[in-house]
Amino acid sequence: MTPRFRAAAVVLDIEGTTSATRHVTDVMYPYSRRRFAELLTERQDEPEVRAAVEQVRELLDEPEADARRVERALGEWLDEDRKVTPLKTLQGIIWTEAFARGDLTAHFYPDVVPALRRWHERGARLYVYSSGSVSAQRSWFGHAAEGDLRGLVSGFFDTRNAGPKTASASYRAIAAVTGVPPADTLFLSDRASELDAARDAGWLTGALVRPEEPHQPAGRTEHPAARSFTEIDLVLAEGTS
Repeated sequence: MTPRFRAAAVVLDIEGTTSATRHVTDVMYPYSRRRFAELLTERQDEPEVRAAVEQVRELLDEPEADARRVERALGEWLDEDRKVTPLKTLQGIIWTEAFARGDLTAHFYPDVVPALRRWHERGARLYVYSSGSVSAQRSWFGHAAEGDLRGLVSGFFDTRNAGPKTASASYRAIAAVTGVPPADTLFLSDRASELDAARDAGWLTGALVRPEEPHQPAGRTEHPAARSFTEIDLVLAEGTS
């Protein structure tokens, strides 16, 4: 498995692609779960918290849901690994502060950061598209064991500013922002449904098939596949500066 791509931009999924799902589920999720109650009660008047709580109430169809009910819903969505925007927003607030305090450090597979630095030096434009909020993504890339990686990234996208990751319209929206033609944009992810949506939008797609990750295709994937970033051969598209 050594897929070769000619692209000007690479858009990265995080969980299961650049970083271990287990770090998210075993470290990040429990950390946020322990702090939901405090956030919902002591900071309920902050605009971002208030807006997220209203979104939770709308999704529950319970306009009078109190903080305890909202907290229970967040916990249930965590258990189900639901990619729900208000959940990700509130997690992002908690994680951003935790990274700043040094309570958390982001995880990247050892093959990822050298590849990102190499691609960036060659002139490729790197973007991130994750279900986690943009603030959480920035904190993640800013607090890696390898240092602050935000300088490598040209932009961050989430379900609020782009849309659902399984909708092809989301990838068209991202391309409109980056200005990179879909045919010159490569999306790397471990999830077939996301890769299918990107391909439907005209993007190049690459599947990360890491043996330790839970969301691997049952059979042979339809997308060019690699077991690590080391196996990805990226050639810059003509006209890339």
